[in-house]
Amino acid sequence: MIQATPDPIQTPILFFGTSEFAVPALEALLDLRYPVVGVVTNPDEAAGRRRTLTACRVKIAALKHHLPVFQPERLDPKRFSDQMPRADLYLVAAYGKIIPKQILAAAPRKALNIHPSLLPRWRGASPIQYAILKGDTKTGVTIMRMDELLDHGPIVAQVDSDIDLRKTTYRDLHYELANLGAMLLKETLPRWIRGEITPTPQDDAQATYCKQLARDDGRIDWSGPAEEIERMIRAFDPWPGAWTLWPRSAKIVRVRIVSSQTTSYESSVGGPGYVWQNAQHPMLVKTGRGSLVIAQLGAEGKKITDAASFVRGYRNIISSVFI
Repeated sequence: MIQATPDPIQTPILFFGTSEFAVPALEALLDLRYPVVGVVTNPDEAAGRRRTLTACRVKIAALKHHLPVFQPERLDPKRFSDQMPRADLYLVAAYGKIIPKQILAAAPRKALNIHPSLLPRWRGASPIQYAILKGDTKTGVTIMRMDELLDHGPIVAQVDSDIDLRKTTYRDLHYELANLGAMLLKETLPRWIRGEITPTPQDDAQATYCKQLARDDGRIDWSGPAEEIERMIRAFDPWPGAWTLWPRSAKIVRVRIVSSQTTSYESSVGGPGYVWQNAQHPMLVKTGRGSLVIAQLGAEGKKITDAASFVRGYRNIISSVFI
């Protein structure tokens, strides 16, 4: 059991985070009035057509609050104590790097991680996408005590959230879980520091895993069922994007699909990937089971548009085949 600390000012905290998901947690930590002695985040990255070095969302938030920012290329256990301010507790949210066990062990009040799933389901880098992709009806946020294994440590607190199987998008769920995690942190952290919580080991037999998504993971396999492809489109926007290839005359065009819906309409001709239309919908695509109504899409390098506008611009798309 962790010994109680009566005054929050006695608990200096080092925050690790990079992506937008972590920003509400950092704001919640500041609302609780715990001293944030530093923010560890990833180095600035080149972005945009001009490849301009750009700060991540967490760095921007940290600087707004005049917090010290540290951006190591890698975390070196031998140099960590010399490079970073002393802290009693580490709080991690979407940091994006593995934290060595020697560093985790250095915090007297341990390291806590805010993870956007109901662990042990969806350990790994893409839990929000996988919850939608696999048709889960419920997900949530877990605060866990970190150990050296991937999302393996004992559970400190959890809260769940429903998923609408027809509507929930990655953007919607990311926003909801980021704020839910911040709320859970406000409820949990004071109790953790006072020593009122005994963490519960995860059931490893129930663990499922999700990988880091790459661009190629977004390629649509039209031989799959329509409902699975529709979930993929919602899960993978904005990254890696759900996309397909369209053999157009002498060249192949990459087409990104950002919105669709399943339908009872069927085509009597063509196989998976066949593009067709009817009086109700300007663009449908046949799959291995059923068809999808395409709502929004765009050719690579072009803006996203509605299906009717796309078909007007590319009239030969109808009766072609996506591959």
